[in-house]
Amino acid sequence: MGLNVGEIIPRKAINFTELKGKILAIDAYNAIYQFLSTIRQQDGTPLMDSKKRITSHLSGLFYRNLALLQEGIKLVYVFDGIPPELKRLTAKRRSDIKQEARERYEEAKREEDIEAMNKYAKQTVHITPEIVKESTELLEAMGIQCIKAPGEAEAQASYLAKKNKVYAVGSQDYDALLFQTPRLIQNLTLARKRKTQTGFIFISPEIIELEKVLNQLDINHEQLICLAILVGTDYNPGGIKGIGQKKALDLVRKHKSPVLIFKAVEEQLKKQAEEGKGFDWQEIFPLFSHPNVQDVEISLPQFNEKKIIEILTKREFSEERILSSLNKLKEVKEENKQKKLF
Repeated sequence: MGLNVGEIIPRKAINFTELKGKILAIDAYNAIYQFLSTIRQQDGTPLMDSKKRITSHLSGLFYRNLALLQEGIKLVYVFDGIPPELKRLTAKRRSDIKQEARERYEEAKREEDIEAMNKYAKQTVHITPEIVKESTELLEAMGIQCIKAPGEAEAQASYLAKKNKVYAVGSQDYDALLFQTPRLIQNLTLARKRKTQTGFIFISPEIIELEKVLNQLDINHEQLICLAILVGTDYNPGGIKGIGQKKALDLVRKHKSPVLIFKAVEEQLKKQAEEGKGFDWQEIFPLFSHPNVQDVEISLPQFNEKKIIEILTKREFSEERILSSLNKLKEVKEENKQKKLF
């Protein structure tokens, strides 16, 4: 779901050249989920081999990461560990939504409604242990380190950035800011253009720096966490009804401390609790301020072309296309070597 604070967060467009040689930590489940959702056929069916095994995630991981490696960017993928109990409740709600989407997909299929099939199919995405295993195998063959977090992947990735073991967290979500990543990079995408109702717009990578966010919003980290809880996080989806980003910002600026901020919305919280949509901010706050993380050494594996070809051809990817893509990476590396020599 992700934290909805995009309207008030300051950011700066950058070039891929500014990320050259730097290590970025990526939330693995977030990326894999994106590929499984978007790399699909017109009727919503994911890419599959002749044995009906899904390959959307492998296609996305291979081509997206190869493009980033060509830019000279180094990568670490962080996988979720055991989620906090509050996150599991959110997962249960999401599971119910997926089940409803499956039923609607079957209904659309019976009616041969291709548009509706595509819409509901995307809402049924489920990451299996097999998908995680295949993804890890491919990533490591590509020279990308895979790390299993003790808890939330974004918390672990942010910890690595905070300890200067990686340069930044790469994610479209803003949650990493709550976990105190000093830098968040967005729009690390293969497509440099995005389609809108009025045409295409150019998309470049953007950097969001925590220090600048706090300075420009005139708040501290604790207040940022409070702001997030007010608008809604993965631990309390929806937040407090009627409180958007700008209103939440006004509240945290006015009341300063977490206790006073939530005392100001006490009546709304009581009302939501009566409707079965309440939450205890004091349970949520420490999940961001003191997340479950561990110290990990960064050790990028060797790039293994033979293994990459073996993994992908086994799943019926075109060997010719794989080799063509890998040759582009070789050409870029050779070109960089020549520049260094010169």
